[in-house]
Parts: sequence; structure tokens; C-alpha cells
Amino acid sequence: MRIFADSATDLPKDFFEKENVVLFPLRVHIENDEYEDIRTIHSSKVYEAIRNDIRPKTSQVSPDEMLNAFEQLAKDGEEGFYIAFSSELSGTYGTAIMASEQVREEYPDLKLTVLDTKAASLGHGMLVKEAVKLRSQGHPLKEIIERVSIMAEHTESLFTVEDLDYMAKGGRISKGSAFVGGLLNIKPLLHVENGKLVPIEKLRGRKKVIKRILELMEERGEQLDKQTIAISHGDDVEFANLMKDAIEKQFNPKSVEIYMIGSVIAAHTGPGTLAVFFLNKLNS
Repeated sequence: MRIFADSATDLPKDFFEKENVVLFPLRVHIENDEYEDIRTIHSSKVYEAIRNDIRPKTSQVSPDEMLNAFEQLAKDGEEGFYIAFSSELSGTYGTAIMASEQVREEYPDLKLTVLDTKAASLGHGMLVKEAVKLRSQGHPLKEIIERVSIMAEHTESLFTVEDLDYMAKGGRISKGSAFVGGLLNIKPLLHVENGKLVPIEKLRGRKKVIKRILELMEERGEQLDKQTIAISHGDDVEFANLMKDAIEKQFNPKSVEIYMIGSVIAAHTGPGTLAVFFLNKLNS
């Protein structure tokens, strides 16, 4: 069984290598240079560019790379599961559907399921990690798809950014939804709703952001003490560790994992972003 995932999972390069997950990298453009996310660029380069007033751009996974991977899957007669970035934030899911349909014209027995996670960053990445864990335990593909699909429906994503205007310019939220965050240390709090990024409220300072995230976790989460909570950060590990300490103190979860936000997500959210991911329903 082959598991496919794209680089918007924000999982590190060695995860894909060690866990035998096929990586579909989205692409990052910095001035005249093009990079393959995770493969040929680290997000630190994106943050450096942004701090130097250079605006990185992104594009979706190469259709040819998907076609070749799915064709090889068909030739080998294996089953496949592609766990994709939210269709509301990227055209990559749609490209995967078109690529799979094209391959099926020649290989009608292609055994491939493509899941629109409606998630991003580690909300997406934790689904991939769950699929890998279940595969290693010997679960059949049908069970893995069912479990990951349920998790996707119940994944909560809460995050804050330094400046929503930056995201609006990149088209990741509507300009009407953007409000100024830079003045007076105002930090917007957002969540993911049906795959889209939606602002919730404005808060002043990190302490209030952390406090409000904890309140929303208490309100929305279920059995947080039995969960692995994920935190991703925009080149601000200090902020991530403050959040981790607060979560551990209040909820005592099974574990808390911290990763830096990858290049593609970073290009749209910028430095200083902090995101927390957990489940609002826990299926044992």
C-alpha cells in the first residue's frame, strides 16, 4: 500500500523518507528562482525573504509528477491513498483528481483513493501520520481511509498570524475578512472552517492569544488528555514552547508535537504565526 501526501503537511523531509510516504512537493518561487517545497528549500529561506521585503509565491504540485506516480501505482497493481491539502486553499486536490482520471483511462483498475482533508499544515500532517501508523499496524486500506476521513472531519485548527493583510494579498482570505494586526500588538485569531481560513476575533498580545486558544480547546476538544496535540510555528519556537507549556499544564495530553511551518504555508502566513491542532472527537 502506498501513501501519498503533499508538502503542505508541514512534516519534515526525514518523515517522508523514513516512513515511506510519497511526497508531492508544492512549489515556491522567490524572485526568479523556483524550489520544490521540502525537497530543495527549507522554510527558513522563505522567512528570510519575507523579512527582506521579498514576497515569495507558490504554485501547486506538478501534474506530471502526479501522473507518473499514479501510473506507476497502477502498473505495480498496488493500492494507494493520497491525503491531500485542502481544496479550498490549493488546486492540488483538483489536479490529483484529474490525474487519477487520466490514468484510469489507460489503467481502469487503478486502486487509488484521493481524500480532500479540508486541512492545512499539521492539521493535514497529523492525518498522514495516523495513516502511516495504521499501515504499520497492518490495517487494510479501507479501514485506514475510514479512520483518516473521520479524523479529517473532526480536526480543529486554531491559529494566529502577525498580519492578516499579508494573507489577504495572497488570496488565502478575503480582503473583507482582513483586519489590521500590526498596530497596538493586536493579534488576530482564526480557525479553519470547511477548509477555509476564517477570522474569529482580535486579541492584544501573546498572553491573551494563548489564554483564548486554551478556552477554545476546552470548549471544542474532547478527551484532550488522550490526544496528541500538534503545534506549528512561523520561525518562532519561543512562542510555540509557551503554547506547549500552557497546553500541558491545563490538559496533560498524551503528547505535544512542535514543527516549523513549511515553505508553502509560510509564504502565505509569514513569520510569527502559531497554530494548534486537536480533535473535537476522539475515536479509540
